[in-house]
Amino acid sequence: MICSRPIIILLVAGTLSACSSVPRLVSEYKIDIQQGNVLTQEMVSQLRPGLSKDQVRFILGTPILTDMFHADRWDYVYRLQKGATGEVEIRKFSTFFDSDGKLIRVAGDVVAAKSGDSTAPESRAREIDLGSLPADGSQPLPPVDEKGFFGKALESVGF
Repeated sequence: MICSRPIIILLVAGTLSACSSVPRLVSEYKIDIQQGNVLTQEMVSQLRPGLSKDQVRFILGTPILTDMFHADRWDYVYRLQKGATGEVEIRKFSTFFDSDGKLIRVAGDVVAAKSGDSTAPESRAREIDLGSLPADGSQPLPPVDEKGFFGKALESVGF
């Protein structure tokens, strides 16, 4: 009986100490964390010069940042932290209004088009003056991406 108490205490202590460390063979799952406004190319392409603040809010959603000192500027910020790699992606998009509350220009991060030359520096920040776009919306649409291998295979089958 006297000999069994130290053995029980050692077993309990050993069991509890085994729970304090996680073997590196098993790694925990970390989720992707999204924060802010998700803006798609379709949403941004609907913007035209002369839109009111209410119309822009309907298209893009409520801005994350509205500065009381710069009431003519709205900022949309998006942040994505990938759980598996810890990589952080940040996108910023701003809309600018005139004194009447009409949209005049937009600025933000734009991914440069992929080219064959990978040594060229990639610039994501770009400002677009909406006054140079025609008001009737006759701007040509961007080219449709070419289908990949599986897209072509499914198309040949009839899907």
